[in-house]
Amino acid sequence: MPRVPSDDEGVASIRVSLARSGGTRRPCVRIPEDDELAGRVESGTCESLSMSAGDVIRVAFDREENHAPVTADSSGRLIRGAFDNRRLAREAGEGENRLVAWLDANGREPGDSVVLDVVVPGELYGLRVPGERTVYEATRGPPSSLADIARDLDG
Repeated sequence: MPRVPSDDEGVASIRVSLARSGGTRRPCVRIPEDDELAGRVESGTCESLSMSAGDVIRVAFDREENHAPVTADSSGRLIRGAFDNRRLAREAGEGENRLVAWLDANGREPGDSVVLDVVVPGELYGLRVPGERTVYEATRGPPSSLADIARDLDG
């Protein structure tokens, strides 16, 4: 498995803000729209995040890989939670929300920012506290045809 540091030239790093969405008190990650990226990319190059509302992406933080559903509200795309597997990510409210636990452990709350690293566009992203460096396991998911079959079997 290739290991990729967050400061690698192939990793785009984007400062994103934490918000509160809906009636919950929990923070969520606000994902900028692709036309807003130019002013937010801190390193690397990134023209598109290759994610849409309804996608389930892999998100790594604290050297653990999780699965996160991408949602949207009237202000744009959000990541409200990260879970142990794709099934839990698709079934809102099931399983432990690893994202909220990570944000709490790092003292991050709405109004603060984190860095979103684009490790494998459309597949694997990383989250880290600004100023910190980490290393990601840059694995690719199964080919889309296999992923589609697995989704169909999971329901």
